Amino acid sequence: MREQDGAPQAALETLSAADLPPGDVLIRVRYSSLNYKDGLAVTGKGKVIRQFPMVPGIDLAGTVEQSESPDWQPGEAVLVTGWGVGEAHWGGYAGFARMKSTWLTRLPAGLSLEHSMTIGTAGFTAMLAVMALEEHGVQPGGKPVLVTGAGGGVGSVAVALLAGRGYTVAASTGRADLEPYLKSLGASRIVPRDALARPSKPMESETWAGAIDSVGGQTLATLYSQIERHGAAAVCGLAGGHQLQTTVFPLILRGVSLLGIDSVYCPPARRQAAWSRLAAELSPARLDAMTTQISLADVPRWAETILAGAVRGRVVVTLGA
Repeated sequence: MREQDGAPQAALETLSAADLPPGDVLIRVRYSSLNYKDGLAVTGKGKVIRQFPMVPGIDLAGTVEQSESPDWQPGEAVLVTGWGVGEAHWGGYAGFARMKSTWLTRLPAGLSLEHSMTIGTAGFTAMLAVMALEEHGVQPGGKPVLVTGAGGGVGSVAVALLAGRGYTVAASTGRADLEPYLKSLGASRIVPRDALARPSKPMESETWAGAIDSVGGQTLATLYSQIERHGAAAVCGLAGGHQLQTTVFPLILRGVSLLGIDSVYCPPARRQAAWSRLAAELSPARLDAMTTQISLADVPRWAETILAGAVRGRVVVTLGA
């Protein structure tokens, strides 16, 4: 990405290792993925990129090529998500990436490099949201847990994770054609997007034990008013808007909690724990069922597609054999 006439422009360029920014580990990138934030960066429709030139791609998976850190050896399989990669530091849409050693996560046993990017930042965020609900006391066996934006990356993985752990899952989407897909992931009920993206009362009927919300805006305001006493919503996105027009009533009259999910600067120990759970709880077949593979040259077109809400599941970007 370069800035031309004051506007971001995306183009493929051939660079050398000498062009890469500072870092103590050089990674041969095999896979990246396309997240909503990548769509905003590549199209220039969101102020994601903070400096130019920039290589987008907020996550990557590959093998260590060179290391100046005693913690990492050549040949080790690693992944990187967050830490400003693809925003303030060159990211995953390249054959090689130079990173700070403290940003790396070891690939968990049983998880391939390809499948780690099927999960990617979106799936990692979904797991952090599931962990937050569990820690707050939202357990299987009660009312459904609602997942908004269920057809997208965060939503698809969240549905699969929750269903796999025995929760009853309600999946919200604006695309009726995704019902078979979402039910195949474990959703027991489909909630039309319009049922939530509407003006709501300060408190409505207690419908959900909890929620994982990647939409924000009016959708979050409505579902928040419907969470049962002492329930919680894990909030991790703003595809539907960044403003939250609501009241404190669910907080003080029902004890409902809003749990913010920050996957960018998640501490390393919690990060590794989340990835270990993802490797254990998502089967290769389940990951394959939610994946579309594209090449680096396809990224600009797919960036427009993901912003239009027309992507199902996860999009993996293949960068090396």
